[in-house]
Amino acid sequence: MSQAMMSLVKQHQECDDQLNRVEAALHKADLASAGRNFRLFDEQLEHHFRLEEERLFPAFEKATGMINGPTVVMRGEHAEIRQLRDQAMEEIEQGQVESALATIDTLNVLIQQHNVKEENILYPMCGGSVPNLMSVLGMGGCGGACSCAA
Repeated sequence: MSQAMMSLVKQHQECDDQLNRVEAALHKADLASAGRNFRLFDEQLEHHFRLEEERLFPAFEKATGMINGPTVVMRGEHAEIRQLRDQAMEEIEQGQVESALATIDTLNVLIQQHNVKEENILYPMCGGSVPNLMSVLGMGGCGGACSCAA
């Protein structure tokens, strides 16, 4: 797997870890921590989705001509994930711990299923068909840690 694809997989893992922190805080009924961690999860998730939707998917579609293929499915799943994310955030803000935990459980399952499809199907397809993937993703040659990513 290319460095670009490994970076996207790492983002999946970071989002998972952040959502686990939210769940742990909810189990302790620590709504302040749950809210803070959920906002961080939301930022990470949106950054990742934007990277895919604005850069990776269009580059894949251009390279392959597949405009009604796997990227359509992934965008649809992103929308479902966003709906559950919004519901969980509202429940956390309203102090509905049990509802938030149930929603997060569903969200977690949906995200895991989504990530498996991306990591095992879409990402390998992108790696084989999208030239200069690091550049396309705005990661530069160093993985995005310096000004070369601009």
